[in-house]
Amino acid sequence: MTTCEHNHGTGNVAPTAAAGASTSGAQACKTSPAIGPFTNLSRSTPVAHAKTRTPPGGRFTTAFLITGLLASGLAGCAAGPDFQRPSVPAVTHYTSTAVAAQTTAAPTQLGESQRLVEGLPIETRWWRTLGSPALDGLIDEALQSSPTLASASASLRQAQALLAARSGATQYPQVDAGLGAQRQQFNPSTQGLSGDTRQFDLYSANVSVHYNLDLAGGNQRALEALAARADYRNFELIAAHLTLAGNIATAAVTRARLAGQLTANTDIVRAQDELVRLAHERVRIGQASPDEVLSLQAQAEQTRAELPVLRKQLQQTEHLLAVLAGRAPGAGGIPAFTLADFTLPAELPLVVPSELVRHRPDIQAAEALLHAANADYGVAVANLYPQLNLSANIGSQALTTGALFGAGSGIWSLVGQLTQPLFNPGLIAEKRAALAAFDAAAANYRNVVLESFREVADTLRAVENDARSLTALATADAATQASLQSVERQVRLGAASYLQLLIAQQQAQSTRINMLAAQAQRLIDSVVLYQALGGGDALQPRG
Repeated sequence: MTTCEHNHGTGNVAPTAAAGASTSGAQACKTSPAIGPFTNLSRSTPVAHAKTRTPPGGRFTTAFLITGLLASGLAGCAAGPDFQRPSVPAVTHYTSTAVAAQTTAAPTQLGESQRLVEGLPIETRWWRTLGSPALDGLIDEALQSSPTLASASASLRQAQALLAARSGATQYPQVDAGLGAQRQQFNPSTQGLSGDTRQFDLYSANVSVHYNLDLAGGNQRALEALAARADYRNFELIAAHLTLAGNIATAAVTRARLAGQLTANTDIVRAQDELVRLAHERVRIGQASPDEVLSLQAQAEQTRAELPVLRKQLQQTEHLLAVLAGRAPGAGGIPAFTLADFTLPAELPLVVPSELVRHRPDIQAAEALLHAANADYGVAVANLYPQLNLSANIGSQALTTGALFGAGSGIWSLVGQLTQPLFNPGLIAEKRAALAAFDAAAANYRNVVLESFREVADTLRAVENDARSLTALATADAATQASLQSVERQVRLGAASYLQLLIAQQQAQSTRINMLAAQAQRLIDSVVLYQALGGGDALQPRG
């Protein structure tokens, strides 16, 4: 198939006189689309360079001969440049300095060391690496019931149907059948004849064929654009799967963190209430002042005030999980996730930047939009070229239904019409608009790639630094818990004041809550890394 190539920077295409009707198809593709004086070609159109009188039948034959020659030379020619996939970026690292291949370990739950393995295959159901059967079941349910996925899937089917519709309307001739009956009155005076008016019936039956011969490849480019948009919807569906699984995993871990913090705060409130009771007893026997009781009560109530906040966040997270799974918020049945339900993946995959751009669905979606914009530009260029429409009609006309298919009732027609735009500034503006749309799509693609690299870089740093943070918090938690136990013993023996106990409790409370958040964050970092790398290979579309 010959391909017309025109640079994006080309301007208007001015029609010029053709040297003759024998212009080759290859030359017509490589030069301007001018076809000479055969604009709006039909049976009655004279051949401009003929010097002798041509009989009517010969003129009809000549017109269709020229049309056939042009069609054979230009058919299959595609205006505009062919799409070239963007080259992979010459980037070898996500971060300016090396990321630790193995994280530090912490002496606590979810404190295991993790190792980054370049080229490690990503599992299709990567969330199973978190080791929670309840999470696996909830995500599997969501993949079947989520309205978000149903909407994305319907959009994909719509794009594929639009492609099939346009393909059927442009790649094949359109065949129609017709039947007609009419009653007419004829006045001979309209033809300069004498006589009375006549009334008669006229019946007809015909089959017609219409076809637009894609000389400049406008239809071909339009189909290419629709196919690219169908690919875009496909990648959007893949991205929706990935996002849904990631959001559910993140919400499940968040629910586990909030449950842990709620339990820790409840235990602290219980201990503080016990201290208040003991303080009242000490005041009764004269071993403590009322001010100490007030201080303990204030601290206990401040801690108690945090419980409704944590409970609200936990309930809202459960509502989110229900909706993500395709349930109503009040349906219930959401697993009561705790941090003990999860395990930290010992190995995490790492994809090099050159492979990431061919793997992440959002990057592939941006590339599909770039492809569509390139094809749209080709359509705008093709609109500057001649348009050739062919039609044929065969049928029968008679004054009675009995004679409809009898001898002498047959009729037929053949029409070929070649139209070349001569002056239409709107077409040039459409071409400039299509070029601007292509530039916008190219800039969007570059932005998506850069943002993808940033997300991976941020996550790699998070995996590294959050592991160190958990190590420090685990050490601090052990120290504050030991200090709190020591102060509690001293208070019971009368060797320490309640003020010292309050300070020790506040430190232990803050450290424990922060450590629970750090444990949950390590799980979330693993989830986000799987998302940033584009999920598993099995979710990628067939090539």
